Amino acid sequence: MRLPLVLIVPVLIIGLLVDWYIATVVYQRCTHGRRFWGKFARITGWIGFIALLAAICSPKRSGDDEELQFIMWVLFAYFSVYLPKYIFCLFDLIAKIPQLLHRKRIKALSIGGIALACVTFCAMWWGALINRYRIDTNHVEISDSRLPASFDGLTIAQISDLHTGTYGTDTSFVSKLVETINGLHPDIVVFTGDIVNRHTSELEPFTATLSRLRAPMGVYSILGNHDYGDYYNWPSEAAKAENMELMYRLQAGMGWRLLRNETEWLHRGNDSIALIGVENVGDPPFRIYGDLSASYPGNLADSEYKILLSHNPAHWVTDISTNPENNIALTLSGHTHAMQISAFGLSPAAFRYPTWGGMYADTDSLRRLYVNIGTGEVGIPARIGATPEITLFTLRK
Repeated sequence: MRLPLVLIVPVLIIGLLVDWYIATVVYQRCTHGRRFWGKFARITGWIGFIALLAAICSPKRSGDDEELQFIMWVLFAYFSVYLPKYIFCLFDLIAKIPQLLHRKRIKALSIGGIALACVTFCAMWWGALINRYRIDTNHVEISDSRLPASFDGLTIAQISDLHTGTYGTDTSFVSKLVETINGLHPDIVVFTGDIVNRHTSELEPFTATLSRLRAPMGVYSILGNHDYGDYYNWPSEAAKAENMELMYRLQAGMGWRLLRNETEWLHRGNDSIALIGVENVGDPPFRIYGDLSASYPGNLADSEYKILLSHNPAHWVTDISTNPENNIALTLSGHTHAMQISAFGLSPAAFRYPTWGGMYADTDSLRRLYVNIGTGEVGIPARIGATPEITLFTLRK
């Protein structure tokens, strides 16, 4: 959670201006109780200002997990109030434009602004209290003539971006997720990174639950940018190294096969396919730990059918889709969360990531990418439309 001062200061100032504007509107237009409602608008505005200031001044990289959760909820509560206020003020200011020409304000626009503000407020809290727990299973069939015949009908369940630290010690959602996956009876389960927010100990309350994941051909995982401890202030490099050793031990204890720049060969009948797991490769500001060429024992241009697990879809965009030497049939990624907001197939994540959710392919459709929008949250404890996703792939020859 990075909160640059250059962004926060304008937010605070705009918030105060919005509260002043709303208080003025109340005094001008309310015939009953306007003093009470005007004072209420000012007082709640100052409470929001102080709460936001306290949240941004709290340590994010060194505070404990409970403090981080508190900050997330404070920030969410603030914007769940102020985003609707912004909407109302925008509509109301547009409604007042005719007054510049000595005409009447367009009251319908002001009323529309109030209605949209109320819808926005309700949608945000619906995303925080209900939708973030509504698991959605997407069934995706992939046909490829290069797939070995014995693997026709292979099913792979993908999950991503659990961010277990967001749930504290409450395992109820993760338990529901595990039961849902097991109920799909996949041949393989893959997890494509970001199992924690800042440090490995967040995972400890969930290991028993996650160890219940079952698949006859195994459960495989990779690391995401949040899994390396880069968002925490460590007392020493040794402490950070021990954090990573704990990550390796916990995942091994869960029965997961963590792929760290390496390949696992999957066998069925007389055929085999390569499951490649690369450590995090992304675009700035995310650090690069992965090495694709070191992850595969052969030549990436060979004819073996390959599935790549790579956390950040930017890796596919920059290194795989544009490089014919990387003959990788399918890449599975996560990372984007669809920014935890989507509606009607649209998401603000599209402004940041050209591949933010769903299936993509290169110009020849020889290299495909699927971006899972994740199951957990980071930054804000809500999913507005972007429901937690399990993807069940069926491979067809």
